[in-house]
Amino acid sequence: MNTNLTQKLSKPIVEKVAIVGAGPGGLAAAIALRSQGIDVQVYEKAQEFRPAGTGLGLAPNGLSSLDAMPTAGCANAPGIVETLKSSGCEVHHTVLKNIQGETLRTNATKYLENYGQPLLTIWWYRLQQVLASRLPSEIIHLNHRCIGFEQDENGVEIHFDGEKSVYADLLIGADGVNSIIRETLFGEGKPNYIGSMCWRAVIKYHHELFNDYELVFVKGNQQFMYILNVGGGYTSWISRKFSPEYSLSHSADEVKFRILHELADWDESFRAVVEATPAEQIWEGPICDRPPLTQWSQGRVTLLGDAAHPMAPAMGQGANTTFEDAYELRECFSDSANLQEALTSYEQRRIERTKIIQARSALGEMRYYDLDTVASTGQTQQRQMTLNDDFHKWLYDFKPSAIS
Repeated sequence: MNTNLTQKLSKPIVEKVAIVGAGPGGLAAAIALRSQGIDVQVYEKAQEFRPAGTGLGLAPNGLSSLDAMPTAGCANAPGIVETLKSSGCEVHHTVLKNIQGETLRTNATKYLENYGQPLLTIWWYRLQQVLASRLPSEIIHLNHRCIGFEQDENGVEIHFDGEKSVYADLLIGADGVNSIIRETLFGEGKPNYIGSMCWRAVIKYHHELFNDYELVFVKGNQQFMYILNVGGGYTSWISRKFSPEYSLSHSADEVKFRILHELADWDESFRAVVEATPAEQIWEGPICDRPPLTQWSQGRVTLLGDAAHPMAPAMGQGANTTFEDAYELRECFSDSANLQEALTSYEQRRIERTKIIQARSALGEMRYYDLDTVASTGQTQQRQMTLNDDFHKWLYDFKPSAIS
């Protein structure tokens, strides 16, 4: 065995890592790297963790990645995935409805049967809380808004509001689609609006359709709605509408009036969940992504999750690919003799895969609105279904080596 390999097996290739962003990606990366004995510190601009975010789907590829991560200091605790299952809702049955409430199609999911993990719906806030519970509270630093960084060959100095600075061997930007770390590295400006406006909320509410289904999809005219059972008696509703231009409402009451106006012709069972939502809890905003990067790292700085590969939510892969990132970054640290080798390997493992998923997600968002350019001949549809089956197997069958 060569000297470099012996050294990297006995000692982490870096001692201290700073992660900017305490969303699910930043927390998962912290869990993954702490399991290798690395001193990880997480910095978050929010002043407190508070109920926020949407309902999302954790697919087999994301759950398998989380399942493969050892948790330092939590040897007797249930696995992360088991805890998430008890915090969210396993999806067994889904239904497609039209805006009049008529059933167009029902489906029994086969994720567990085909890929070894279920489809799990969960509130973003609950996901964040589960991941944060696997870390010592003292390594998560709230009220730290990153405003930039400087690096040299020996380390990175990260600057925060209030003239606060910290020093680390590596900086990981897990700070989302509007990442200050990515902007400092590559200077791209604002993300791209992709023509899809969104309204969403999570509230304590039991929808009548949850007696038979865990996930409801309602298809309108260039507009659609998801109603998700996210566990614990909570419902997540998400409505998106095709809109080449976007504008934001001026007040919470205007937001609620606007979305109810958009749903004016929809069945009352769909409008009711919006009516039951306090106006100040409804989030309104544009759906954005960014073009794929050819590199995620410079020197001692790298990106992860939405900071690296923000994508349209059509395939529900934002969080799932982020957990793949965290797992793969851990593996690259374990298998490499130095930091540069680890970051190069990380990019080689991740960029091409996420580039494909980004492209398919953008295409999928437009297909929600029947705006794709694929001809609707029977032969073309059959070929598309075969391609989709192959793609879904490639996507969901991601198997981390630790559990394969």
